[in-house]
Amino acid sequence: MKKLSLFLAVVVVLSLVLSACQPAATTQAPAAKKKICQVTDTGGIDDKSFNATAWKGAEMAQKELGWEAKYLESKEVADYEKNINAFLEEKCDLIVTVGFLLGDATKALAEANPNAKFSIVDFSYDPPVANVVGQVFATDEAAFLAGYLAAGMTKTGKVGTFGGLSIPTVTIFMDGFTRGVKYYNQLKGTNVEVLGYDLNDPNKGLFTNSFDDQTKGKEFGITLMDEGADIIMPVAGPVGLGTAAAVKERGNALIIGVDSDWYLTAPDYADITLTSVMKFMDVTTFNVAKSVEDGTFKGGTNVVGTLANGGVGLAPYHNLDSKVPAELKSEIEQLKKDIIDGKIKLADIK
Repeated sequence: MKKLSLFLAVVVVLSLVLSACQPAATTQAPAAKKKICQVTDTGGIDDKSFNATAWKGAEMAQKELGWEAKYLESKEVADYEKNINAFLEEKCDLIVTVGFLLGDATKALAEANPNAKFSIVDFSYDPPVANVVGQVFATDEAAFLAGYLAAGMTKTGKVGTFGGLSIPTVTIFMDGFTRGVKYYNQLKGTNVEVLGYDLNDPNKGLFTNSFDDQTKGKEFGITLMDEGADIIMPVAGPVGLGTAAAVKERGNALIIGVDSDWYLTAPDYADITLTSVMKFMDVTTFNVAKSVEDGTFKGGTNVVGTLANGGVGLAPYHNLDSKVPAELKSEIEQLKKDIIDGKIKLADIK
C-alpha cells in the first residue's frame, strides 16, 4: 500500500514538472485598425456639399473595410497645415484632404512625408506628387445636362449661376451649365440668357468670394431673380443654401443644387429643387481607401469621375418630376448618351 502511494505521488510530481515545462499559451494582440483621416476646408464636415460627400466615403471604408474614420475641421486657412500634421503624427493610413484650397498644404506635406499616403478631393497636380492620388470630376458634363434642362424649363428666358471663388473646380460647373443653355438655343432657335457667367471671360462672372456666408448667397439670389432669372444654380457650397432660402421666399423660381442631391441634403428646399449636379466623391474616396487596403494604391495618379463611369450625374427631378415635359426628359437622356459616345464635345459649343 505504501509502495502504491509512493508511486502515485511520483506520478503527480512528474505531471506537475511536465506541465511547468510546456510553453505558456500566447494570446495575439488584434491587428490595429487602419485609419482614414479627412481634413475639411472651411465649409466643415456637414457642409451639405463636397466635405460631407467625401466623409460618406470615409464612413464606407469604416463599414465595409473595418477601418477607423476620423476628421478634423478647418476653421480658417491656417488650420490646413496644422490638421494635416496632426494626422501625420497619428500615422493615418490614408489622409484625405478636401478641395482646391488645400492643394498647396497637401503638396508641401506630402512631399515632406513621402511614406504617407494622401488623396485630395477635387484637385490634381501637374506635375504629379508621388504619394498623392487626385480625385477629379468632369463636372461640366453633368452641368451641361442641367443647363439644357434649365433652358427647357425657364419661363422668363433667363437663368442664373454664380460661384464661391473663381477657381477651376467652381467654374467648370458654370461653364458646362452655360454650354448646355447655348446648345439648347442652337437646337431650338431660342435665346435663353445665362446671367452670372461669361464663357469668353470666366473672371467676369458672379462670385461671392466665400463658401460659407449664406447671407451673400441670399443677396446674390435676390439680385439674379430681380434681373429675371427663374432658375439658379449656385456653385458655392453652403452659400447656395442662402440662395435657396431667397428662392423659396420669392416663390417664383427654382434652384439647381451642386455636389450632392439637394433634395436629400437640403430637404427644406425639396419643393423648389429642380435637380442637382452631383459628384460622387464618396465612391472615389472609398475606392482610394480600398486600394490602400488591397495594396494597389498608386500615388501620382488621378481618379476621374465622368458620365461614362458614373462619377458625375444629374439627380432625379423628385417632387418636380411631373413638371418636366416627357420630351425634355428624353432629350436629356439622349444628350447623356451622346456625350458618353463622344458625339457631343462640350468644347465645340461656344
